[in-house]
Amino acid sequence: MNEVENVQAVGVTNLRCKFPGEKALVFQGLSLSVRHGEKVLLLGPSGSGKSTLLQILSGLIPRSVEIPMKCDDIQVPEQPGIVFQDPDTQFCMSYTDEEIAFVLENRNIPREQMSALIHRYLEQVGLCFEHNRTLIQSMSQGMKQRLAMASILAMEPDVLFLDEPTALLDDEGTSQVWDTVKQIAQDKTLIIVEHKINEIVEWVDRIIVLSPEGKIVADGPANQVFTDERNMLREYGIWYPGVWEERGQTKAQTLVTGEFIRYGATETESIDYKERETSALPQPALEMQQFTGWRGKTPFIQVEQAKVWHGDWVGIVGANGAGKSSLLLSMMNILKTTGHYGVEGQSAGKTEQLADRIAFVFQNPEFQFVTNTVRDEVGFSLLSGKLTAAERGIRTDQMLEQFGLTELSGRHPYQLSMGQKRRLSVASALVREQRILLLDEPTFGQDARNTFAMLSQLERLRREGTAIVMVTHDHEIVKRYCNRIWKVDEGRLTDAALVSSS
Repeated sequence: MNEVENVQAVGVTNLRCKFPGEKALVFQGLSLSVRHGEKVLLLGPSGSGKSTLLQILSGLIPRSVEIPMKCDDIQVPEQPGIVFQDPDTQFCMSYTDEEIAFVLENRNIPREQMSALIHRYLEQVGLCFEHNRTLIQSMSQGMKQRLAMASILAMEPDVLFLDEPTALLDDEGTSQVWDTVKQIAQDKTLIIVEHKINEIVEWVDRIIVLSPEGKIVADGPANQVFTDERNMLREYGIWYPGVWEERGQTKAQTLVTGEFIRYGATETESIDYKERETSALPQPALEMQQFTGWRGKTPFIQVEQAKVWHGDWVGIVGANGAGKSSLLLSMMNILKTTGHYGVEGQSAGKTEQLADRIAFVFQNPEFQFVTNTVRDEVGFSLLSGKLTAAERGIRTDQMLEQFGLTELSGRHPYQLSMGQKRRLSVASALVREQRILLLDEPTFGQDARNTFAMLSQLERLRREGTAIVMVTHDHEIVKRYCNRIWKVDEGRLTDAALVSSS
């Protein structure tokens, strides 16, 4: 180890931190030191304080975010670069070129050099626009994450703090981002929070594991942590290599002359789709023909023909920006639509009418929040029903328990971690027990325990006859849970029929 590598890049000693209104400390005497050039992966269950720790080590807390904290000593970098979980919180400008130009202006880069640099940084993260310019608001969340990374690269930071920078990216986008990071960060210090660890687990120098209480419970090379601490990682519900294989095949599928078979299913559960569409079975849950979703005068998603039946679990896959989220927004009539769209044999109607029959989860959970506490958020949609106050309370408590939110019931939704926000958005959507679910990346930002708990809950609902249509980039979920795949490619839906075994 040379002398430069031995120099501390960031560090904190005896850290104590507390969110306003909370009784418990987030950290109780945490000490951490990261050397110059080290690549550190920070793991821990959802809500363990990983994102908060990044913001403290970067200096964002308490300089810009006023949260009470104390420590004996702290060293933060002169030029930190942090990529947040939610890219929308990061942008200052309306257009892509303006966003990066804003960074370059703060670096005093001459205007005549900016165009080439903007193109370079966009290209590094796999983004390409005419004249480097497009409206940020029109981009998918995955594309926004790439832009956030590009704007941080433009800062030429001393230390990179990456908070789940690929959470909403497809496989290609994930690989592009990490390839870029590996190229530009060879001599830089990196501290990374990430649940999708396969791309970087062999690349990082060190893994630090936080307990649910925010204490460091493991610190060492990847092979040591994943071997020696496997039982602890499993107990805390933290992602580690091989966790899917350990759980086994949740639901096996095969494809035999167009027939969908669940292993262990009864004969009557195995239904040929062609027969089902011509038999005397009930109406499909959802049906679209020559269906188009529009943004202004531009068709963003087109569906020639597609059906969803009760008991289906449809996985919607496709590249970032292909139109997956636009499809779900169109199916809720949040976007203007044309063509035929039926829900359980009836005309779809307006968004308010659809909401009575369909539970919808936005890709960005904050779009759903309308109250000031977690408990009120879960119970809000029950107010329009016929339940008594006591019945609403029981149903709300059940959902809080099922999604691990009971201890957070008094907290404001915006005070939650991204994983907790996502669980809250799903809980508040499912509480009314509609028989059709439209879910946009419901598992992103989740640790292993909460991911599997959510999937088990959804599988139970599916077995009871709920129709599930879910956008996801997680191929393990598609392979193990979905019985049908819809692929969206450049604004068009291809009904890829049934999932085959692998």
